[in-house]
Amino acid sequence: MAKVKSTYFCQHCGYESAKWLGQCPSCKQWNTFVEEMIEKTSSKVPEWRSTTTPTSSRRTNKAAIINEIVYQDEQRLTTPDKEFNRVLGGGIVPGSLVLIGGEPGIGKSTLMLQLALGIPKVKTLYISGEESEQQIKMRAERLAQSSTANCYILTETSTQQIFKQIETVQPDMVVIDSIQTLHSSQIESAPGSVSQVRECTAELLRFAKETSTPVFIVGHITKDGSIAGPKVLEHMVDTVLQFEGDRNHVYRILRAVKNRFGSSSELGIYEMQGSGLREVSNPSEIMISQRDEPVSGVAIAAMLEGVRPLMIEVQALVSNSAFGTPQRTSTGFDTKRLSMLLAVLEKRFGFRLSAQDVFLNIAGGLRVEDPAIDLAVIAALISSQQDIPLPSQVTFAGEVGLSGEIRAVNRIEQRITEAEKLGFEGIFISKYNTKGLDAKKYDIAIRPLATLENLFSALFS
Repeated sequence: MAKVKSTYFCQHCGYESAKWLGQCPSCKQWNTFVEEMIEKTSSKVPEWRSTTTPTSSRRTNKAAIINEIVYQDEQRLTTPDKEFNRVLGGGIVPGSLVLIGGEPGIGKSTLMLQLALGIPKVKTLYISGEESEQQIKMRAERLAQSSTANCYILTETSTQQIFKQIETVQPDMVVIDSIQTLHSSQIESAPGSVSQVRECTAELLRFAKETSTPVFIVGHITKDGSIAGPKVLEHMVDTVLQFEGDRNHVYRILRAVKNRFGSSSELGIYEMQGSGLREVSNPSEIMISQRDEPVSGVAIAAMLEGVRPLMIEVQALVSNSAFGTPQRTSTGFDTKRLSMLLAVLEKRFGFRLSAQDVFLNIAGGLRVEDPAIDLAVIAALISSQQDIPLPSQVTFAGEVGLSGEIRAVNRIEQRITEAEKLGFEGIFISKYNTKGLDAKKYDIAIRPLATLENLFSALFS
């Protein structure tokens, strides 16, 4: 008879303790321990092995000298979705375990079902613990890809039953939606608990590695935006993708947070439509508003999202405050960094902004962390305060320091090339970026700046 015992897990990092603790010794979080019932089954064979592989035919791994290991380039599975291939580093690697997380309703299930339906030559098993077969069929009809798909649907939450169906179907790719709904018979706790999530992921990981079958698992997120479950979940998988965006906007960003088979700085951009997610091959054109007349407070920034250059629109509004305490509001930009830039303008250059409300918005619903957007933010703020429109065919790329200097940014050639491709006539950059830069090969006017004084004299004098 199996021995059942009670143990305590930290809901934040998965730390295990024999007794309840107020503060987790691992992550230092308070009141995160919950009690779970654990069934010790050390003699039991893992579920997927007992249902998919005979004991006599299992391969036994042996230690090998690294120089004697024969290496071959992995044959990646290329999907019709170019944005998805870009984020994964060139396609799906056989035997990889990919975790995708995002807010509820952002489109994770739609993206995964679209992936499963979009590769007719690949037999895919789509396992859902949240929807019925009729609901999935209804969504597949809306995506208009089910007629040629080689996709099997399974609504099940028990890993034992799932691996039996995997043995029957023999799929080339598996999609799990979602990992928080699965439960293993080896663990006596409820689905979604720390121990269940960890055990189910471990079983899927062993299955993926020993059968070379790629497995995609959808994960829920917590209120602070991190993947729900123990932190070890992100360490176990090969790739962690974050699907994000504002539900009030139609654009979504698929960002690689961790990738063992490619760059973790890549991202893909999609547009949510009634028929599913559409790839956005040139996002710069849709991020910039089209206006007949120039408007004050609008500047175009040449930024990088990962390794991808983008032209985005920065909108600023500076007005007299009607209350004693002026407002500082930003959407898509760090509010603390906005306060720092306002302090630089007031301290170093005498702009009286302490009694004025400041509102900043990044158009398109994006959230930007690239410091190269500082120069465009400064230009938009002063343009709004002085009510002087900026030239519409000019863009900015530069980081602003506390003394008002304009610092160099990385990959300036990519930013200039993207601006030139979109028809911009000039770009303001730091003069320290001009070292080794061949300005003659570009058809765009490059305007190097040392301090913000040079910017003000060039645009507002």
